[in-house]
Amino acid sequence: MAGVAGLASLGLAPPVRARGAEVSMYGLIGKMTALPARRDALTAILLESLGTMPGCLSYIVAHDPADETAIWVTEVWTDEASHRASLQVPEVKEAIRRGMPLIATFDDAQVTTPVGGVGLAARPA
Repeated sequence: MAGVAGLASLGLAPPVRARGAEVSMYGLIGKMTALPARRDALTAILLESLGTMPGCLSYIVAHDPADETAIWVTEVWTDEASHRASLQVPEVKEAIRRGMPLIATFDDAQVTTPVGGVGLAARPA
C-alpha cells in the first residue's frame, strides 16, 4: 500500500498543498471557554451539522487537556467569503444560538493562511 491508494484504503486523506499565489485558503484558530461543567455539551453543539458548511475544508474541535473548560477550534476554508457565508447557514445560526449561553469567554481568534497538510480536505476544482 503506497501513495494515495494506500492512504485511501486506510481512510486517510493524502496531504494537500496550496499551489501558487492564486490559491489562498483562509484559516482560523480560536479558543473559547465553556461555563463550568458545560464543555461537553458545547462540544456536541459545535460538532453537529458539519456537512452543511460549503467551502469548509477542515473543522477541528479539540479539548484543552490543561483546562477542563477550554475548547480550541481550528478551521480551514476555501476562502474568507466561504467562512462569512457559513455564518448565514440556518444550521450554523441555530448552533450559534444554542451554544452562546454555554460560553463563558472567547479569546481572540487568529487568522491564518493555510498552505496544506495531512487530513486537509482537497479543494474543489
